[in-house]
Amino acid sequence: MTTAVIVQARMGSTRLPGKVMEPIEGRPVLAHVLTRCAAIAGSDLVVCAVPDSGESAPLEAVARDCGARVHRGPETDVLGRYLGAARAVGADVVMRVTSDCPLIDPEICGAVLALRAREDAGYAANNMPRSFPHGLDCEAFTTAALAQADRSTREPYDREHVTPWLRRAPQVARANLASRDPALERHRWTLDFPEDLAFFRAVFAALPRGSRGLMDDVLAVIAAHPGIADINACHRRAATA
Repeated sequence: MTTAVIVQARMGSTRLPGKVMEPIEGRPVLAHVLTRCAAIAGSDLVVCAVPDSGESAPLEAVARDCGARVHRGPETDVLGRYLGAARAVGADVVMRVTSDCPLIDPEICGAVLALRAREDAGYAANNMPRSFPHGLDCEAFTTAALAQADRSTREPYDREHVTPWLRRAPQVARANLASRDPALERHRWTLDFPEDLAFFRAVFAALPRGSRGLMDDVLAVIAAHPGIADINACHRRAATA
């Protein structure tokens, strides 16, 4: 059985154009995400799924430098892009990660993959309801379930956001990984605004040398430097909107 971590990425962003190519500690945001995804236990390969347009060339270059496969597909039909990527690499199971989460935690992702397998679920996630920091979200599902979603919905919202149909369809068995503390969901670790980018740069600069930057490492940095969390606090409400 082949498990692929598929990371969706695009250059367009209304709030922060080109955000996934912004540098943090000398590397693009996308490179941080892909490198972390390659460390997820239980996965066999990483695929960067990008829109089929000329704007995707820089993303493709970063992905290949990181050792990831690249799949091009529709820009707005991201569900179709994911299914195409999964089929292109012969994946039986897919883990979905978005490219605006440079602190994505490989251990949490591995736990979600293991939960899906243990429960034999068509879909598993760690945000039903959210109990991890916003930016550590991940989802795992079978390619068969994704193909069922592709056949079952033409709703633009479902197609753009990939998994809404899987999260609500009564015939899909689901599982959720909860954190040790639901209050962790108040943290905002996702990249949408300039303040988020400043937050990430401060976190990475404060991480001890050799740190893997896992969730507890980041929480320790924030506890030691509480002003860091204030950098993007103005957007915290957007994390749960």
